[in-house]
Amino acid sequence: MQLDVLNKEGKKTGRTVELPEEIFGIEPNDHAIYLAVKQYQGAQRQGTHKVKTRMEVHGSSKKLHKQKGTGGARKGNLRNPLYKGGGTIFGPKPHSYDIKLNRKVKDLAKMSALAHKAKDNAIVVLEDVKMDAPKTSAFTGILSNLNIAGKKTLVVLPEYNDNLYLSLRNVPTVTGTLLSDLNTYDILNASVLVMTEGAAKIFTEEGAEA
Repeated sequence: MQLDVLNKEGKKTGRTVELPEEIFGIEPNDHAIYLAVKQYQGAQRQGTHKVKTRMEVHGSSKKLHKQKGTGGARKGNLRNPLYKGGGTIFGPKPHSYDIKLNRKVKDLAKMSALAHKAKDNAIVVLEDVKMDAPKTSAFTGILSNLNIAGKKTLVVLPEYNDNLYLSLRNVPTVTGTLLSDLNTYDILNASVLVMTEGAAKIFTEEGAEA
């Protein structure tokens, strides 16, 4: 898959990047994507939800009245879940939502997400941007030149760039990530995937090695 490298003005630089077909041209596996997204979202949950059982709520443990002879239902104590202030039956307990997923499945899910973006023509390769100082307005100008202003955008960088990251983090529709931290959820959550030329070339090198 060959893409033109665009400059900050949104014009072609005359350079192209060949993205490997074994990553961007595969038939997407939607079930692998589902599992990867489920694992990612589960990992975001703290799992600290907790309610009190009848053994933990405050209240007397004395039996309200004798078992038989009253004409009424049998009753234990005020901690009974049927009473206001009583314990909760089968309430949530703290537990982890982590899901084990094999590395091959996670890699397949990530490649499938990238393949979806490639099929939708939602990948833009931008020349490596150097900024002398953090400036959000300068970055939003680049987005406008690329005709993606206002769209949910994921910017993929080969390495951490302090000025560029500080420039994009205040744009509500833009998320920045390192290529090494790229995950399936972030790819799918974005409408457009913007890769710097340096990040795209790493993909090309990895495809050649494979």
